Amino acid sequence: MESLPVKEVLLINVSGKDRPGVTSAVTNVLSLFDSTLLDIGQAVIHDQLNMGILVAVPSDTQTSRVVKEVSLTLKSMDMQVGFLPISHERYHNWVEQQGKPRHIVTLLARNIEASHLAAVTEVTSQQGLNIDKIVRLSGRLGLNQSDQLGRACIELSARGEPADNEDFRNSLLELAVHYNIDIACQEDNIFRRSRQLVVFDMDSTLINAEVIDELAIEAGVGHQVAAITEAAMRGEVDFKASFTQRMALLQGLSSDVLQSVAERLVLNEGAEHLITTLKKLGFTTAIISGGFTFFGRHLQSILGVDQVYANELDIVDGKVTGKVVGDIIDGQRKAEILREIAQEQGLNLEQVIAVGDGANDLPMLKIAGLGIAFRAKPLVKASAKQAISNVGLDGILYLLGYSDKDIHALD
Repeated sequence: MESLPVKEVLLINVSGKDRPGVTSAVTNVLSLFDSTLLDIGQAVIHDQLNMGILVAVPSDTQTSRVVKEVSLTLKSMDMQVGFLPISHERYHNWVEQQGKPRHIVTLLARNIEASHLAAVTEVTSQQGLNIDKIVRLSGRLGLNQSDQLGRACIELSARGEPADNEDFRNSLLELAVHYNIDIACQEDNIFRRSRQLVVFDMDSTLINAEVIDELAIEAGVGHQVAAITEAAMRGEVDFKASFTQRMALLQGLSSDVLQSVAERLVLNEGAEHLITTLKKLGFTTAIISGGFTFFGRHLQSILGVDQVYANELDIVDGKVTGKVVGDIIDGQRKAEILREIAQEQGLNLEQVIAVGDGANDLPMLKIAGLGIAFRAKPLVKASAKQAISNVGLDGILYLLGYSDKDIHALD
């Protein structure tokens, strides 16, 4: 029986000023020698092309001819080229890597400094992860862009399993705090690319206020209620108990003030852009809030959120009674509602994204496939799977893998 020829594996690295036809020219030459394409990747940075092509060539003789012809072709195009023979053992080891888990590390900041990337990649390397791809998801930045208005994002793809998951997570959290940046790490699995439902807390998440505190100001008990709210959001007191206390202080408030309070609410940075984009991408969106339906419906009319779940103020003769209609929506109830919506839509919880800022959001953040603490209290930020503190809500689009270019294409 005639044995099959042993193919030689060759890595071709091409660089130079980007222009049309480079890939076509190289692959046309390779096709003349019955070469098999094993891998290919390219990137263009500031009009400079960097491309790698891994090919299997039938024999040593053919390989020398491939080197010669590819070199001549690229020289005529004023491109640089290098060739690296790859041993069969090394190629086999590379193939074996494809079965290993992959993690996506997302670096978010107003502006990304070299020190940020150096710190993140060092921690990643120490955990035994091998970074095999780095892409910029944010658009091009002007040199004089304001730190307050800028937004930059780099996504790193790394193979392997962290040596210690908890230590890796804590190390990234420490870097985020030290450099005032956001760092997320997710397993790159099928669910990351098939998420369909996003649920939001309302107060201090979609809007830059706690509505119950705003109502308390109208009732003349602002300081008392704000102090209880702050303790509840930090997780220092039970949410239901604190909610009942705060509601009692609102007894007698005229319902006429609700509309004026609603009209002065300010959306958090990136909220409108995020939800508009999610709708274009086909996501279902919902508000699950320990606040009040009146204000949830107000936001729904502005943002186009699909569903609203919140507490219904009990109003009698135009006055707030200090109670709500039905059961209080606390942290556990939020998680239950998330499960119910997912079940109605036939979704796995891994396909759900939850966003919140307070301790009463943790139950739903923990069961969602992607739980994000947004500008959250320290306890919540430390407990959530991911956190965004330094850019707007629309930074969530980067965690989903969308680039600015992707988003602009939707317009």
